Amino acid sequence: MSNTRILKKHVPQLATLHAVCEANYGRLLRLLPDLDQQKLEYCFSAGKGMSYRIQIQLCEPYTTTVEMRQLTDGLPAYLQPVMQIRLYHDARMAEVLGFQHMGKFKPSYPYPNSLMHQRNEKELVNHFLSEWLGFCLRHLSATSLDQRG
Repeated sequence: MSNTRILKKHVPQLATLHAVCEANYGRLLRLLPDLDQQKLEYCFSAGKGMSYRIQIQLCEPYTTTVEMRQLTDGLPAYLQPVMQIRLYHDARMAEVLGFQHMGKFKPSYPYPNSLMHQRNEKELVNHFLSEWLGFCLRHLSATSLDQRG
């Protein structure tokens, strides 16, 4: 008999997730002044040897999809965070679509599972985006933003 314990299904707290997604939308607007131009790229420094690139990948009337990537000197690419984010302009929310080449997060996962996702993986990646954007805004200097079109 296996000692593996199956926990009850996780029930997402929608109000909390929506609040995080709304705050992330506001933070992204502070970093990206021109969200309506496709293929636009912003690069900025956030410390010695560390920079960030936010690239607008797709612009549609009600949504914008961006990729946010950390670039750190001397660190292999697979250890540098990369995230795909969709901004919903009508709802004023930003949601993580993919993180570290994993995408389409379910609202909850059984635990344990074959990919070892946390039960609340979707909430966790959106909270990580919140912390990441907060870090970027705190370390962003007015001269470090470089817009490329």
